[in-house]
Amino acid sequence: MIRRFSLLLILINGFLMANAQMSPFEKNKGLTATYQELIDYYQVLDKKHEQMRIFDCGQSDIGKPINLIVLSGDKIFDPIEIRKQNKRILLINNGIHPGEPEGIDASMILVRDLLEKNSIPKNVVICIIPVYNIDGMLNRGLSRVNQNGPESYGFRGNYQNLDLNRDFIKGDSKNSRVFQTIFNTWQPEVFIDNHTSNGADYQYIMTLIAPQKDKLNPVLSEYLSGRMLPDLYKKMKASNFEMTPYVNSIEETPDSGITGFLETARYSTGYAALHNAIGFMPETHMLKPYHQRVDGTYKFMEHVIEIVERDTDLIAKNKQKADADVMAQVLFPLQWTLDDKSFSLFRFKGYEAKYKTSEVSGLPRLFYDRNKPYEKDIRVFDHYLPSELVKKPLAYIIPQSWQKVIDLMLLNGVQMKRFAADTEIESEMYYIEDYKTPGKPFEGHYLHSQVKIRTENQRVKYYEGDYIVYTEQVKNRYIVETLEPQGVDSFFAWNFFDSVLGQKEHFSDYVFEDEAARLIKQDLALLARLDEEKKQNPALLQSPSAQLDWVYRNSKHYEKTYMRYPVGRLISPAKIELN
Repeated sequence: MIRRFSLLLILINGFLMANAQMSPFEKNKGLTATYQELIDYYQVLDKKHEQMRIFDCGQSDIGKPINLIVLSGDKIFDPIEIRKQNKRILLINNGIHPGEPEGIDASMILVRDLLEKNSIPKNVVICIIPVYNIDGMLNRGLSRVNQNGPESYGFRGNYQNLDLNRDFIKGDSKNSRVFQTIFNTWQPEVFIDNHTSNGADYQYIMTLIAPQKDKLNPVLSEYLSGRMLPDLYKKMKASNFEMTPYVNSIEETPDSGITGFLETARYSTGYAALHNAIGFMPETHMLKPYHQRVDGTYKFMEHVIEIVERDTDLIAKNKQKADADVMAQVLFPLQWTLDDKSFSLFRFKGYEAKYKTSEVSGLPRLFYDRNKPYEKDIRVFDHYLPSELVKKPLAYIIPQSWQKVIDLMLLNGVQMKRFAADTEIESEMYYIEDYKTPGKPFEGHYLHSQVKIRTENQRVKYYEGDYIVYTEQVKNRYIVETLEPQGVDSFFAWNFFDSVLGQKEHFSDYVFEDEAARLIKQDLALLARLDEEKKQNPALLQSPSAQLDWVYRNSKHYEKTYMRYPVGRLISPAKIELN
């Protein structure tokens, strides 16, 4: 009787799958869906299933709406109500680089299977961006020359030719601002951003960029390293998709060792970490057949869903603790350095690297011999040390003129208040002493680095409508890492405040001569400092214009706002009238 019942179930499941809606990929394993096929597919599912809803979340740079597919077992689609019911939210992003479309196709199948098998987990609401970079998906071609299929696919850049996985903190694209709205509306505890790797050849279909454990909040890091990651690796191996950490080789080949990927806030998973969400970036191996890469991506998402459902209460507890920790946190790392003395061993399955004569250049070239597989321990350097720390102030004060900064703060759920009247406040102000800027732009910006600052306490005039941001909130990491100019992905680094780097007033030498003479006669201390500066700097002694400039810079005429970072730091409590 049991055997007959089992056989009946098999026949029923087979019938259901035979009549299930099929994706373009399932019809031809060498193809990925076009944009219109993708939208049509989800619209058909939406009409058939009450446990699914499609949200239009705002326009991309190309003018097409960015959609969000939401799967809810009990048909509740309000994120506030979902959180009240103590359910976890998993957000999956696809097609940020549409030339890496495995996530697009795997998610189509996953959504259908969860709906038609009625297997949406009880305690997890699944949110899926079917394609994020619509702009690039519509620009279909063969741009990824190193990749083994599919037959054609989208382009990496969006309509502004931006790499959207460098745009999460600066928000230059409409796409990015829509994503930030989605992320802060739904507030996922776990996030997946599906990708394809580039680089060395090895035996694995799936590689994984997990959150950098030292950058992640400690309670989240402990859960990730001690429970979640080991289980993911075990489950993927049992599904015949054994994983390796992302192959970021120290030298030309993986056997030299690999380093952990430092995903700063410009990247999707680094952005997620600012909000105490655990973000994964699975990267399938570009040289493996496309159908294997899609299947591996499907299995990865499936296993993450299983773990989130299993650990739903623990994940909630960890997130609450992490948010409370960030509210109370005082010191924040702004820069990180790889610890080249600390490493672990990973049993790596690769191919022997060899060299032969290039048919193009006639010189030696690298290749991997798939007839010579190996399995051996390689070193994994995945420990980062904070190299620069900052103590948070009581609050930051942002003049209302810096509207893009304010808009991004609001977009990310930062709590801000506004001055009800003009007022002067004792503030700690930064002066930019030095910084490095490359000669060529990166993602539309001349990114600043190695920023050196000088601090000065001043009474600063603020105006009605200016913003104050107190640092006793769960968004502290976002606030500090964007507003401290030394941060690797700070708003200053991304050129938001470059206008303060230009001097607006100066002098004519022949006119200022008389005023400079009067100043040093009236201020003997100033004259003494000038004489000392001449002794220390012989070049100054030989340059009349340089001496005039020194007097000007040390006089009351010199503009106090030149090189002054405009965001003030409130160090001591102050009586402020606020709206």
